[in-house]
Amino acid sequence: MTIAVLGATGMVGGRVIAEAVARGHRVLALSREPADADAGQGAHVKPVAVDVNDSAAVGEALAGSGPTGAADAVVLAVRTFPADRDFLVGATRTVLDAAARLGVRVLVVGGAGALRSPGDPGLLVAHDPAYVPAEYRAVAEAGAAQLRTCQDHTGTDWVYLSPPAVLEPGDRTGRYRRGTDTLLTGADGRSWISAEDLAVAVVDEVENPGGERHITVVHLPSI
Repeated sequence: MTIAVLGATGMVGGRVIAEAVARGHRVLALSREPADADAGQGAHVKPVAVDVNDSAAVGEALAGSGPTGAADAVVLAVRTFPADRDFLVGATRTVLDAAARLGVRVLVVGGAGALRSPGDPGLLVAHDPAYVPAEYRAVAEAGAAQLRTCQDHTGTDWVYLSPPAVLEPGDRTGRYRRGTDTLLTGADGRSWISAEDLAVAVVDEVENPGGERHITVVHLPSI
């Protein structure tokens, strides 16, 4: 497949690219300031400079050219901190619009704030201080707004992947537990996953779509 990754130089985007290339896929690495073509995965990766809020540029990038060709799927892995809700919502809408015109599936790597709290299904994680400290609430609420943008968009095949409460660089184990719209925790009560294993889940979903619109994952320790 040819997979377009927006936010290619970020923590999640870079790891998604590495995982996709390791599985033999081609990648269109889209970011405002792309990495050098030889700074990673060689001919399998085509860096493309694009502003994610420029609808025409995003559409042109997804249409592709050269050996990589057009994108078969799009991964949107753009985050903002401090929170920039307008940017995040606008970028998501732009990508969904472009993908709809091309008939391409979109996987949005969103935020945990859009999930339901495991202790109270009527409460979003964004509003649960047990998982989201006050200083991160605006970021969590932006993620919830991003999911609503997807839900309001017609004509696009999309899936929104929420990470658990804690996402950080770590090891690739290839193990994770998958859920839908409620935050998952491990046996130890922690809700976390490494960015490397999140990338595994992203590429798994691109290769074999599960059918749900909103999914989440959590680290699964070895037995």
